Amino acid sequence: MITLEAVYWLAGGVFAVFAVLSGLDRQNPKRLGNALFWGLFATSFLFGSRLSDLANGILVLAMVTIAGFGGLGIGRPATTSTEQRATSARRLGNRLFWPALTIPAVTLFGALVLKTVRIGGVFLIDPKQATVISLGLGVLAAGVFAAILLRPPPLAAFQQGRRLIDTVGWAAVLPQMLAALGAVFALAGVGGAVGGLVSHALPADNRFAVVCAYTLGMALFTMIMGNGFAAFPVMTAGIGLPLIVKKFGGDPAIMASIGMLSGFCGTLMTPMAANFNIVPAALLELPDRYAVIKTQIPTALLLLLANTLLMYFLVFRF
Repeated sequence: MITLEAVYWLAGGVFAVFAVLSGLDRQNPKRLGNALFWGLFATSFLFGSRLSDLANGILVLAMVTIAGFGGLGIGRPATTSTEQRATSARRLGNRLFWPALTIPAVTLFGALVLKTVRIGGVFLIDPKQATVISLGLGVLAAGVFAAILLRPPPLAAFQQGRRLIDTVGWAAVLPQMLAALGAVFALAGVGGAVGGLVSHALPADNRFAVVCAYTLGMALFTMIMGNGFAAFPVMTAGIGLPLIVKKFGGDPAIMASIGMLSGFCGTLMTPMAANFNIVPAALLELPDRYAVIKTQIPTALLLLLANTLLMYFLVFRF
């Protein structure tokens, strides 16, 4: 049976290749820092489940030290010229999109069909992780499809992947770290502490105040942690379940769904959500790295207001 561990091995193998190629890139004055950083990241994927908690913690601290002291640079892998890419694009036309469309197609097929396939009474892929495993299979299929369609040099995909990951830099690992932080907060009982503070600060029977505390809290915690999924267990354990659901009888499904949408409003307004807000600015080479956030703030605030009103009028009515 294909398990989630196989996806970790795939990701770890790719980052290990990035580390080797970075170490060999003499065009990058910080090549050793890049090689060590991505090598440590590869190690976390390949051997993280076999390392102790202390060893994994030291590994993360080493990565933070490298990035924090400016140890990462941008490599200069050999690539095609602008004219060559334009010629190739004209020749292939819309077929350029086929490899990219392969990823969602294979992912959907795997999540709906492959998870039910059994061989010798054993599931082909782990049904509990069918979507993530299918995504990994989709990436592999897209890579093979692109190689057949474009016929690039053997290392072209890895070199271009390295160029992209060097441009993104340390922000590529931020979602993982922030999600882990959310789990730590939940286990540490931060949600209960938040709930206690809110219970004492808000009027005892004011439903609207509790709803506002939940939606605004989801947005603010997401802005701090950079991830709505990390903020959700903290705010739901502290405010959503004990106050909205248990005290006032709110519908938990409506509370959870609109609560997550409120958290995503915070995602639009924080540099901590680097993969959404800082990375696009870097890839587009915008002069203002916060330009994406500044553009999104008015929309985010209007959406947060709408989510708050929707929750208040819906969560207690069903």
